[in-house]
Amino acid sequence: MLRGALAAAVTPLRDGELDEGAFEPYVDFLVAGGLDGALVLGTTGESMLFGTEERRQVLELYIEAAGGRLQLAAHCGAQSTRETVALAAHAAEAGADAAAVIGPPYFPLDDRALLEHFAAAAAVCAPLPFYVYEFEKASGYAVPLTVLEALRERAPNLAGLKVSDAPFERFAPYLVEGLDVFVGPEVLIAQGMAAGAIGAVSALGSAFPEQVAAAVREPTEANAIKLGELRAAIERMPRHAALKTVIASRGVPIQVEVRAPLRGLTEDERSELLGWLESS
Repeated sequence: MLRGALAAAVTPLRDGELDEGAFEPYVDFLVAGGLDGALVLGTTGESMLFGTEERRQVLELYIEAAGGRLQLAAHCGAQSTRETVALAAHAAEAGADAAAVIGPPYFPLDDRALLEHFAAAAAVCAPLPFYVYEFEKASGYAVPLTVLEALRERAPNLAGLKVSDAPFERFAPYLVEGLDVFVGPEVLIAQGMAAGAIGAVSALGSAFPEQVAAAVREPTEANAIKLGELRAAIERMPRHAALKTVIASRGVPIQVEVRAPLRGLTEDERSELLGWLESS
């Protein structure tokens, strides 16, 4: 079962393809930062922009690079149930520590369709721990609590959720007894853990692992506020490219490339970001 502080990891790219040589030094960076694990191919990892074979390769590269030093959760959510099931099966076969699935975007699914989607993915990877990735902004709809209740009956390996909804009033309903909840919005780490969450899966953890690890180990309001300020600074520009720029500036041999239609930073944005890093 997952525990503690996890990064929502980036996916290294070079010249439009996976940058295989960057995975190990990036994992070294996350480990040195004190994190307990990483969510591979989540929102920060640009998951929906990669094909099925690429996503399989990304997970395998992370597992090889980690060598058991990090808990690795594979995000397997995709547009279709067929692809989601294939990725969840691969996660179990490849040796991931957990699988996570977001509600498919674009089509607003009713409760029955959403339940069948999650149940199919959970079944194919069982007994691997299975997590629902709740992120209304990305999916276009929230996972109803009734679906979670029904999924618990269908999927014995349902372990918990990553919840990226904010503010706390939208986050709190998912603190369901008996399910492990991980906080997505860094500013909610202290409040969420005080209310029963067991850790965090943080986009900021991909580039600022020390700060996120500290905020989970000491979930104080002061630490949460600092992370909220850090998030606000990153969100002033395209987030994926900004995080990769920060990672590269910290000595990790990673390109700042992102998969289109995401875009890189302009020279002005890059200068602003690096200037902010130097002064902070």
